[in-house]
Amino acid sequence: MNTPNPGAEQRPNPETQPENRPRIYVASLSDYNAGRLHGTWLDATADADEMNDGITTMLAASPVPNAEEWAIHDYEGWGPLRLPEYESIDTIARLADGIATHGLAFAHWAALVGTDADELDRFDDAYLGHWPSVEDYARDHLDDCGLDRIIEEHVPDSLQPYLTVDVDGFARDLEYSGDITASEGDDGVYLYANY
Repeated sequence: MNTPNPGAEQRPNPETQPENRPRIYVASLSDYNAGRLHGTWLDATADADEMNDGITTMLAASPVPNAEEWAIHDYEGWGPLRLPEYESIDTIARLADGIATHGLAFAHWAALVGTDADELDRFDDAYLGHWPSVEDYARDHLDDCGLDRIIEEHVPDSLQPYLTVDVDGFARDLEYSGDITASEGDDGVYLYANY
């Protein structure tokens, strides 16, 4: 995986950096339609029942009698993932749990594959890591395959100086062939294998 070169500048790993916890702002639609803002921020990493209780409490405190309908009017801590106004609380809880567990790499994954449970469950198998660029991933992948050793063992010394590998072309072909998918973010790319 993404192993830094000895002596290279060490940067924080975005996968393990503390992030704002995903949260949503739910608003009463009765109040909104009456021209006033009434809502509450909810910790989306809470379970669905707790979030539903928070919504019920917010609606009960509305100055509009019998306020029942709500929508998501804002959110934070979701990276590139865009939440629709009427996303189900069960889906919100599932996505937020993935982000709390895996960091923004999961948010990037969900932004790529959507909210289908089977697709989201593929994250652990698909996630390759966060890299400065696709080319850096390709270079490390070739190193991991032992390309240097193969060249040393099978190419005469006199020919080795003339042998080059088109790493940029390999990286481009990995993406174009659909072997990997990249999502830009956090000063690099999150990479996922396509199976």
